[in-house]
Amino acid sequence: MADLILKYKKAILIFIIAAVLVSAAMMLYVKVNYDLSDFLPESVPSVTALKEIKKSFSGEIPNLYVYVADVSVPQAMDAKQRISSVKGVFSVIWLDDTEDIYRPITSLDPKSVSEWYKEEGALFLVAGDTEQSTSIITEIRGLFDNDTILSGPLLDQATIQSLSTGEVSKIIFFVIPLVMLVLFVSTSSWFEPVLFLAAIGAAILLNEGTNVFIGEISYVTQSTSAVLQLAVSMDYAVFLLHSFSRYRSEGGSVEAAMKHAMRESVSAIAASASTTVFGFLALTLMKFKLGPNLGLVLAKGILFSFLSVMLLLPVLAVYTTKLMDRTHHRSFLPSFESFSRFIIRICIPLSLFFVLLIVPSFLAQMNNHFVYGSSGIHSEDSELARDAERIKEIFGQRQQMVLLVPDEDAAKEKAMTDAISEFAEIKTVISYSNTVGTQIPPEFLNEEQISIFRSEGKSRIILYADTPDEGKEAFALVEKLRETAEEYYGKNYWLVGQSVINYDLKDTIVKDGPLVSGAAIIAIGLVLLITFRSLTLPLILLITIEGAVWINLGLPYFMNSSLNYIGFLIISSVQLGATVDYGILFAKHYMRNRLSESGKEAARLAIRNTSASIMTPACILAIACLILGFISSNGIISELGLMLGRGAIISSILVLILLPSLLIIFDRVIQKTTLGTCRKKLNEMG
Repeated sequence: MADLILKYKKAILIFIIAAVLVSAAMMLYVKVNYDLSDFLPESVPSVTALKEIKKSFSGEIPNLYVYVADVSVPQAMDAKQRISSVKGVFSVIWLDDTEDIYRPITSLDPKSVSEWYKEEGALFLVAGDTEQSTSIITEIRGLFDNDTILSGPLLDQATIQSLSTGEVSKIIFFVIPLVMLVLFVSTSSWFEPVLFLAAIGAAILLNEGTNVFIGEISYVTQSTSAVLQLAVSMDYAVFLLHSFSRYRSEGGSVEAAMKHAMRESVSAIAASASTTVFGFLALTLMKFKLGPNLGLVLAKGILFSFLSVMLLLPVLAVYTTKLMDRTHHRSFLPSFESFSRFIIRICIPLSLFFVLLIVPSFLAQMNNHFVYGSSGIHSEDSELARDAERIKEIFGQRQQMVLLVPDEDAAKEKAMTDAISEFAEIKTVISYSNTVGTQIPPEFLNEEQISIFRSEGKSRIILYADTPDEGKEAFALVEKLRETAEEYYGKNYWLVGQSVINYDLKDTIVKDGPLVSGAAIIAIGLVLLITFRSLTLPLILLITIEGAVWINLGLPYFMNSSLNYIGFLIISSVQLGATVDYGILFAKHYMRNRLSESGKEAARLAIRNTSASIMTPACILAIACLILGFISSNGIISELGLMLGRGAIISSILVLILLPSLLIIFDRVIQKTTLGTCRKKLNEMG
């Protein structure tokens, strides 16, 4: 393979450049989905309910609150008409849909009025087209000179859409110089980092462009995939060029040195890539389709990185050898000799500390306070969060839900709505039976009045609850509403709303957790088993990296902060797949050293020889992910970045401190459970 690659290096270079250019053009046609609820399985109740509601009633369900301050009732009616005229707005609900506003406002039901008009400000509930979210928000903001506040899922989607693309560019702008700085320090040529970025950059462009064949990707995938691919696969390029430099220093031609380097490093790179790919592919087992979406894109990206490092990087390195020679510089890294001796002296007591820390961390990460839906999208100090809080201060919590039932029995519908109205959490119920009344025949009403509540043999009931969009109180209300609707209509009802979606999201992704974690551990364990031909080494490596994962995921519990469950699942797989490479590298050096040295000395030499190789990718992963965390204004992506960055640091620390002591302690067991030549030589040494 090496002979063929170097023989046809010019053709390979031309082909890859052409493929990258085509892929870069295809990136323009990749469709991005900004609504996480679209990734719920088709079979969950809220998804089937949403489809039924859209089929029976035109347009979207209400998804935006618009508060206009300092308006009288007539001015509010004018504001409603102006909002209704915005392109993409299907309907606007206000006080006039529940009360006769042509009567004096003092004669109306105070409770009903206060839901829509308070402190001389009007609150409108708008149903807008999610495909036109950005233009709708922009146009509504420009309608009024008054103090206008917007809140709701449509605004969230428009904000995510407007920020995502710009933030990805901003993140890459900060990541690349810092990654280059790390590479300048850890390599021996000023030009080598350029080759690394060229190889991985080509792989990223190939991955991003080929996403067009997936159909659509989530905004979470769009915002994180390039950064994670860069951070996770950079060490493949480092492995190859370090090996190339070593063989060149021994003499011989450039191409001969590259052939030796490719042959030597392919197994290590393939093992590292395989564990990472399997960690990412574990996400594809999630029923919540964001997992398969992200997992497939990341796994595909690692495969492209592997191919780019084994095909493009050797060609580039051979063509630019003279330039690397001219830009050679001394190593800026220490020898790590003193560091390795110090770690061996203290690794046993430090390891006991980490083992004692792992147990409570394991329990803590299972008892975190989890957020399941979109609550974590905006940070508490963001303008959008403050706007939502201001509306809540004036009108209270307003969780809007829609209940659809067959239009078959007005008396039964009224009985059900009366029962729901008695719930302490329900603030308002708007339905045909309690707004129009059951005594007025439909033929005496105009079509617009009827179409709000009845269509295609279905009756629509709009509910407003004094609950947050998720949590015990909100989820308990969802269960109670479903039980009540089932009591009257059996299974023939449909309930949807943000609380309902979050309830189904929780129900879906919690079930995904054990499956994803278990699959990642088993798949990576099998790769390690094949790589080392040992029964105990894979267990020791998995315990080390899983321990780092548990510590990382347990920290939010000890810090008394919430954790998005989507991020929890992603991190548990990605950190394992991305950082087990550090353990593989260390264990390979340990086993090689153990053929001629004692267990303790083999561990010390492994620390000395791998510290730079472990710290370099760990620093790159930490820097890239922490920048992602600090720059992204999306709470889910920010949390994901911060935790993965922290996880990379924790994993590298445990590999350099906990893993050496475990290898020393279980050295004899490793000897007895390792197959092949290695075991024979170890047994001969005793």
